[in-house]
Amino acid sequence: MCAQHASQAQPVMVAGTGCTGGILAVASASSEKFSERVASVCFRKKRRNDMTTSKERDMEQLKGNLPRNTPPIVSPQEWEAARRQLLVKEKALTRSRDALAAERRRMPWMAVEKKYEFDGPKGKVSLLDLFEGRPQLIFYRAFFEPGVFGWPEHACRGCSLGADQVSHLAHLNARDTTLVYASRAPQADVGRLKARMGWEKIPWYTMTDSFDADFGVDEWHGHNVFFRDGDKVFRTYFINGRGDESMGTIWSYLDLTPLGRQETWEDSPEGYPQSSPYKWWNWHDNYDAEPSHDPKWAKVSDAGIVAIRKRSEEEKAS
Repeated sequence: MCAQHASQAQPVMVAGTGCTGGILAVASASSEKFSERVASVCFRKKRRNDMTTSKERDMEQLKGNLPRNTPPIVSPQEWEAARRQLLVKEKALTRSRDALAAERRRMPWMAVEKKYEFDGPKGKVSLLDLFEGRPQLIFYRAFFEPGVFGWPEHACRGCSLGADQVSHLAHLNARDTTLVYASRAPQADVGRLKARMGWEKIPWYTMTDSFDADFGVDEWHGHNVFFRDGDKVFRTYFINGRGDESMGTIWSYLDLTPLGRQETWEDSPEGYPQSSPYKWWNWHDNYDAEPSHDPKWAKVSDAGIVAIRKRSEEEKAS
């Protein structure tokens, strides 16, 4: 979790929990609501700390040694049998994840009537501009601003960990989807941070109004998903907390969007754009140079599909 300071008056430094890591939340002494929330978080943190003290000691003892109570050592045949047994649950989890993504694609949309303005590297932009002409937008609220642990050299540690996981955006863009990050820090600081951390390819904007409060990310991190139909913008999904942990791959991002991966195997509403899996894949520096599918790659991908189906059938029979 990332906590945003309530005001600059008489700041009180409070140890809080971070976006999967520790942060230092700055709260105003005059903000009673915020103080109650921080007190509750700290109380839960203390209980967790009491419970994890022994685990931390175990971690210290682990260095250079095997952990206690490790699984049994077995033969290759026994290991493979155990793997196949667990594989049943792994595949069930995959199918369950696909089904959840299908439900997301059928979730109602919320119209965004209010106009929002952001600062970008080239000046003022609107929410509509953030789409960069594409129909889908994934908006991550990252905490980089005064009052956040690490400022001004770094963004929140948890948000930074997430930014390090972001895969090359050319693949996401090829599926008509744009990813952006946004914080409260001025663009000069954002540019400096991106250069230092190697995040130059992530579009990163500065919020200037109530966008974060209106979309549930004024105090804690989160991903909002939007769809654009001409000049109309709709909010289609939102995740935060541990939901953010899995983000970073093209698949985790696309599974949040209203159009999904846009592949023929997916369970999507009738009329949604879909194409064959694998064929649209490309090198990240080759999408513009090769706007249509390479027939040679299409042949390779078709052979791959046949091989995967054959292996699946063999696994079921064994």
